[in-house]
Amino acid sequence: MTSKCLALSTTEGVFSVSDSRAVRSRHRRGGYRHNRLLWRFASFTAVESPVVRARSGIDHESRIGSSTGHPARRQRWLRPVSAPEIPEPLERPRAAPLARHCLRAVEAALGAVVATILAVLLAVVLSTVVLRYAFNTGVLGSEDLGIWLHVALIAFGAPLAVNSVLAMRLDVIAKRLPAQLQTAAAVVADIFTVLAGLILSFGGTEIMSMLGGISPTLGLPEWIRFGFLGIGGALILLVLVLQRLSEEKGLAVLAAVIVGVLFYLAATRVTFQVALPPSLVLGLIAAFGLLVAAPLPHAFLAAAYLAIAFGSTLPEPAIVSSTVTGMSKFLLLAIPFFLLAGGLLTASGVANHLVRFASSLVGHRRAGLAQTTLLTSVLFSGASGSSVANAAFGASTFQPELVKRGYPPPQAGAIIAATSVLDNVIPPSVAFLILAAATNLSVGSLLVGGFFAGGVMAVCLAVAIHLTVREQVPQPRASGLERRQSAIAAIPAFGLGVIVVVGIRMGIVTTTEAAALAAFYTLLLGLGARLRFGPLFATFRQAATEASAIGLLIGTAGPFAFLLAVDDVSGLISSLTTILGGSALAVLLLSNVILLAVGLVLDIGAAILLFGPILLPSAVAAGIDPIHFGVIVVVNLMIHGLTPPLGMLVFVVSGVTRVPATALFRAVIPYLVALLASLAIICAWALIV
Repeated sequence: MTSKCLALSTTEGVFSVSDSRAVRSRHRRGGYRHNRLLWRFASFTAVESPVVRARSGIDHESRIGSSTGHPARRQRWLRPVSAPEIPEPLERPRAAPLARHCLRAVEAALGAVVATILAVLLAVVLSTVVLRYAFNTGVLGSEDLGIWLHVALIAFGAPLAVNSVLAMRLDVIAKRLPAQLQTAAAVVADIFTVLAGLILSFGGTEIMSMLGGISPTLGLPEWIRFGFLGIGGALILLVLVLQRLSEEKGLAVLAAVIVGVLFYLAATRVTFQVALPPSLVLGLIAAFGLLVAAPLPHAFLAAAYLAIAFGSTLPEPAIVSSTVTGMSKFLLLAIPFFLLAGGLLTASGVANHLVRFASSLVGHRRAGLAQTTLLTSVLFSGASGSSVANAAFGASTFQPELVKRGYPPPQAGAIIAATSVLDNVIPPSVAFLILAAATNLSVGSLLVGGFFAGGVMAVCLAVAIHLTVREQVPQPRASGLERRQSAIAAIPAFGLGVIVVVGIRMGIVTTTEAAALAAFYTLLLGLGARLRFGPLFATFRQAATEASAIGLLIGTAGPFAFLLAVDDVSGLISSLTTILGGSALAVLLLSNVILLAVGLVLDIGAAILLFGPILLPSAVAAGIDPIHFGVIVVVNLMIHGLTPPLGMLVFVVSGVTRVPATALFRAVIPYLVALLASLAIICAWALIV
């Protein structure tokens, strides 16, 4: 280990001191009368020396000494220096490089596992369709196998989301804190993650020891399905510790682990008597977790467990069981397939044909490139079903061109974020799948309603773009030949929407099977475009990771939804609507106010899972069509992709384009008003029909 020494060179030797503090200390004690001269020269000369050296016994009769006059005086003035030996400190091994290496290895292994699980899951569902229609037969247990694989996908993919945007952290508030408070908030957020990992690990283990029985279709012990989450919890803890060690935050993560373990042990041994319902306690604890930027699913799990100390009727095994039950629905398998289809559509380059087709139709009009962005979002919605995927695609594809045409960067990013809202409204829609899983509404009917709602939203956005944008460089009108050529090139992308919508509406396939066919179709398109293994594997890995993050959120919202039902929050909403008159107008007003409020602080998926089942009974009682009301719920909450502090779509665009999120939030206001106007139109239509 090298140490910096201040050295004075003479013709015959070297005077060395370890540092200025040592020199001054010896000078204060009256030793080394020549240290003033050393200090004066040392201020000029600094050299790197392998060790701290001090030489003595050297004949210092040199040019420096010879200038002092009398030889005896020179000898006294230049007495040999005998500096104390300073032991070289041992170099401590640094944990950060080793932790980074281990973290990369763990994430690479988990990425390979989840990509493989998704591929096997796709093969299982596709084989079911092929056997049914080609051979008029099927495989016993294929649906249960798909569900078990989905749980495994979530368990092994959840750790990959801990350190990414998929963790669903509300970090806007935490980032505005002073540096010391930011550090404290980060430790508290890690405590929530530690608690979540412990709950999944030990709760899953306890269920495994309690649960008996064999799956009648698979012939496997039922405890295996719960064991997946036990392993997933341990992996979450491992990834968290490795990540913090790689960031040189060993003491912080040690404190988080210790405090998390103490809270875990105390929650079931300490009881607090409060006059609050358990669901409210859970909500307050989860809200605190959100404020310190804890991952939303981890905040839900930790809050459900800590609520035991405040009278919650859900013990730890029941929390894990409710989580597994929430994600064990065959319908939810459509989510990873739709995400995979959107990713493959982009990776294969087929999505670019949609861009050229949209540009040939509206590119020559006022704000032509912005209108092209909007129309591309409408067309891309029929393929991906993911607003986040469309926002990332649009930010990388349209932002440079929009800025080149004279659009201010914030306005260009705002247009991309606003038009990306349509992807979770126009079918196929992941949001409608989540709503259908939570409320048992018909997926096909919801998708049809999404078509009309998406059309209204697109028209309102087109008007807003027309009024707020004037391009500096207009685009020439495309010829008829160019339009026909671009339309023919885009036909493969249109085929994806036909498979999904026609297959579901005609009853040919289930929603999950339609999603699997869509993923397989885009896989063939990718192979036809000579998509290499690297991008193909990355697409499978990314889709699996996104699906696992969504699946964990759906599962961890289960205990919260259970306590809301136990505390009869739905009955409270019905009472409020009765006080307001009980009319359809009163229900719509109250529901929209509630959704607009909770959407500011809750992830869209979590808000659908928690408040969809609560608000739907009041709407049905008031005579509102349940499908229409479900569409209103999704449209209302999707608008919050543009609102602070969460504003997921704004943050995605900001991350890709490097435009500050605050500037995007200001620029998106006109388009937010347009989307609120479309929501009002959809609500008014519900009152008319």
